[in-house]
Amino acid sequence: MKRSNTKAIVIIGILFFVFGFITWLGSVLIPYFKIACQLNNLESYLVAFSFYISYLVMAIPSSRVLRITGYKKGMSLGLLIMSLGALLFIPAAYQRSYQLFLAGLFVQGTGLAILQTASNPYITILGPIESAARRISIMGICNGIAGITAPLILGAITLRNADAIKASIISMPAIEKAKVLDQLAHRVIIPYGLMAFILAGLAILIFFSGLPELDADAEDETVASANTGKTSILQFPHLLLGVLTLFLYVGVEVIASDTIISYGVSQGIPLSTAKFFTSCTQTCMLVGYVIGIICIPRYISQVSVLKLSSVTGLLFVLLSLATHGISSVAFVALLGLANSLMWPSIWPLAIDSLGRFTKTGSSLLIMAVSGGALIPLLYGWLADKFSSQHAYWIVVPCYLCIWYYAKAGHKAGRAVSPDLLTLNNL
Repeated sequence: MKRSNTKAIVIIGILFFVFGFITWLGSVLIPYFKIACQLNNLESYLVAFSFYISYLVMAIPSSRVLRITGYKKGMSLGLLIMSLGALLFIPAAYQRSYQLFLAGLFVQGTGLAILQTASNPYITILGPIESAARRISIMGICNGIAGITAPLILGAITLRNADAIKASIISMPAIEKAKVLDQLAHRVIIPYGLMAFILAGLAILIFFSGLPELDADAEDETVASANTGKTSILQFPHLLLGVLTLFLYVGVEVIASDTIISYGVSQGIPLSTAKFFTSCTQTCMLVGYVIGIICIPRYISQVSVLKLSSVTGLLFVLLSLATHGISSVAFVALLGLANSLMWPSIWPLAIDSLGRFTKTGSSLLIMAVSGGALIPLLYGWLADKFSSQHAYWIVVPCYLCIWYYAKAGHKAGRAVSPDLLTLNNL
C-alpha cells in the first residue's frame, strides 16, 4: 500500500466506524421503542424501515450532490445531516413521539446515504480493483468494532432494568404507566445529544482534512473501449444484478443483527441477557473481516468468497430453524460470519468497469441498502403472523440469489475482468 494512501484510508476508516456505530444502534432501538412506545413486532421494525428507506429515496440525489461538492465536502455534508437527525431524538424523547423518532432515523439515514455514496467507491478505487475486497474488509473491521460497541453502550443506557419495567407496567394504572414510559423515553436524550455534537465536530475535521480528491469516472483504455457506445447505466446488466444482490444481502445482514435481541426474548431468554446478542453477531462479522484481509486475494478470489459465504449463510439459517433456545440464537449470530465478506465482494464485482458511469452506479448500489428497510419489515410481519423463528425462512431465497450472482450473475453482459479473478497478492 502506498504511503500516500495511508492517510486517506485512516480517514475513511473513521467514517466506516461512524457508519457502524449509527447503523447498529437500531438493534437496541427496536426492543427499546417496542417497550417505550408500546409497539408490536411489525411496528417496531419501522425503526429499520425508516433508517434504510432513506437510502432508496436519497441515493440518486446524493450522486448529484457529489458531482457538485466532490468527495470530501460531500462527506462533511453527510455528517452534518446525521448530526441533525440525532438532534431530532431530543424533542422526540420529551414527547415520546414514535413518529418523530422515525423522522430522526430517516434524517440520519439520509446523511449516511451521502456519506456511503462517497466513501464506498472512494475506497474501491483507492488501489487495484483485485484487492478492493481486502481494503473494504479493513473498513469492515472499523465498522465491526463500532457494531460491537454501539449496542453495548446504548443497551446499557436504554435497556437498563428493561425486564422489570416491562413486567411492572402490565398492571399499572394508565397515568402511572405513562409516567414510567416517559422516563424510559428520556434515556436517549444524553447519548443522542452527545452523538450530534461529535458528528458535527467530525464534519468540520473532514472538511479541513487533507483527504485527496479522486476521479472515480476515469476510464483506462480497456474500460473506455468496452464502454464505447454505451449511453446509459441500464446497459450494464452485471451492475443491475449487483444492485438486486446487494438489496437482498443488506436485508439479511440487518435481519441477523437487528432481530436477534427480540428473537432471543421470544426463545425465553431475559432481555438483560439478550441485549448483548447483537454484539455477538457483530463479533462474528469482525472475525470474517479479519479472514478477508488475510485471504483476499492471496488465497481466494472475491468471487469464490461470495460463493462460500452464501452457502455458509444458507447452512446457518437452516440450522437456526432446526434448533431452539440458545443454540438457535447462536446460529443466527453466526450469520454475521457468513455475511461479513458479502458487501466487500459484491461491491467491486458490481462496480467494476463502469468508468464514467461509476458515480451513478454507486448511487444505485447505495439505493440497494433499502433492502435493510423492506426485508426486515417483512420479517416483522411474518413474526406477528407465524413466529419469530419461522420468519427466518425469508432469508433462504435471499442467500440462494446471492449464490447465483457469485456463480454467474456478475458476468452478465460482459467479459469478467481478469483483475477480479486474480489470486495475486496486493
